[in-house]
Amino acid sequence: MLVHPSIATLTALYNKRYKSSLKQIPAWHFCDNEVDANECAALVLAGIKRATSPSLWWYQANEEVLPKVGDINIVTNWAGEAQCVIKTTAVAVVPFNEVSAEYAAREGEGDKSLAYWRKVHWQYYQRELAETSFRVKEDMPIVCEEFEVVLVMTT
Repeated sequence: MLVHPSIATLTALYNKRYKSSLKQIPAWHFCDNEVDANECAALVLAGIKRATSPSLWWYQANEEVLPKVGDINIVTNWAGEAQCVIKTTAVAVVPFNEVSAEYAAREGEGDKSLAYWRKVHWQYYQRELAETSFRVKEDMPIVCEEFEVVLVMTT
């Protein structure tokens, strides 16, 4: 997979600003489609989206390490262009049916309501888990990750 040159640029800017020596900051986009990925990246840049929540089962099925407080990541748009650097500020594993209205609002999507969050995330988890042995259910574990923007890519 080709890494967009903006990833190296933003990593270098981060290293300079924070006196760090990271080789390359991990980079990823939100969601599983271009429209939602780009919209979520824009919401992060606007300071509206401050959380994300994949299922724990996705992490397990893909043998991915769970996020932890202090993690640094680059958010990209769908095309892989760096948008900003985020720092994880909180992580909790919560059953889907126990995600709070406050957390749903921190996700910043749609009307920011819990009802909206549940509807769009239920659909998302069905797609996210489709190729795994897991099936969506009301009490499935969700990784609720909160973050703050620490550096924005400037053009």
